[in-house]
Amino acid sequence: MSAAKWEENVRKCVPYTAGEQPNKPGMIKLNTNECPYPPAPGVARAAAGMDPDALRLYPNAEGKPLVDVLAAYYGVKPEQVFVGVGSDDVLSMAFMTFFNGGKPILFPDVTYSFYDVWADLYRIPYRTCPLDEDFRIRAEDYRQPNGGVIFPNPNAPTGVLEPLEKVEEIIRANQDVVVIVDEAYVDFGGVSALPLIQKYDNLLVVQTFSKSRAMAGLRIGFCMGNEKLIRFLNDVKFSYNSYTMNLPSQILGVEAVKDDAYFKATTAKIIKTRERVKKELGELGFTFPDSKANFLFVSHRTVPAKELFQALREADIYVRYWEKPRIDNSLRITIGTDKQMDALIAFLRQYLSR
Repeated sequence: MSAAKWEENVRKCVPYTAGEQPNKPGMIKLNTNECPYPPAPGVARAAAGMDPDALRLYPNAEGKPLVDVLAAYYGVKPEQVFVGVGSDDVLSMAFMTFFNGGKPILFPDVTYSFYDVWADLYRIPYRTCPLDEDFRIRAEDYRQPNGGVIFPNPNAPTGVLEPLEKVEEIIRANQDVVVIVDEAYVDFGGVSALPLIQKYDNLLVVQTFSKSRAMAGLRIGFCMGNEKLIRFLNDVKFSYNSYTMNLPSQILGVEAVKDDAYFKATTAKIIKTRERVKKELGELGFTFPDSKANFLFVSHRTVPAKELFQALREADIYVRYWEKPRIDNSLRITIGTDKQMDALIAFLRQYLSR
């Protein structure tokens, strides 16, 4: 059937492919980097005590209760904080706001696969910079003319953490454009670039509640940067949708930030499990970069990743696999509870010993 005339005016794009969201009793879900533990106890108490009558009113448009508590926690001004509906929303707004120079923006060739989707959606030219053979960023690749720079640290899906010195080297070489450091996984052993926002007015640091704060279901993301960057972001937000963050997210997000001891205990548990699983996977013949995220990016020396992915899926163990150049023989495995990881290791040990 031929296309209708009205289709000529449709913005067509290839959407981002999210990780599978199965819902089976007894399954082990290690494919979307969610936290395996519940949110802080104060979150549950606040949820139980919420006044339903408050839901008939619009929430604070700027997410001020959450902005204020984040500013206090990270030692910045409220005017340096922007909140959104997950870090994807924050990043999307940042693409719209800051990447309009006409020159291609730069990001790694192996990285978060939403970047090229947003670039195509907003008609932003882009160029990918190949990671080296160890999946590391080469800072010299980011010295070419560009319209902006974005990269995750630790990177996704590799988990590789770049030292702060290299991050600053990239920022220093690109002070005439906005540089975005996507720190979705920084709480699992990374070093944040946040202190550099006082030195570079073009730096935006983006983080999320979805991983380390166990609140992927509430969709809370935020970024921090120079006051002018945040004003520009708010201008775009209020030109798009004034009330992006709902009231429950603001209330419960505040409680998550307030319980710092729980937050640190949870991330410490995940890090301990990750380091233990690294050793066990290595003994089974897997190789992987030294992840500082809440996942491992693994390849087996003899068994193809696609075969392992399918075998795991048939056993209701879900991990992430991409048929993409350079990474089509790797699996990304989220770090779950010790019990979940024990089941994964037991399955792999049995499967590989056939």
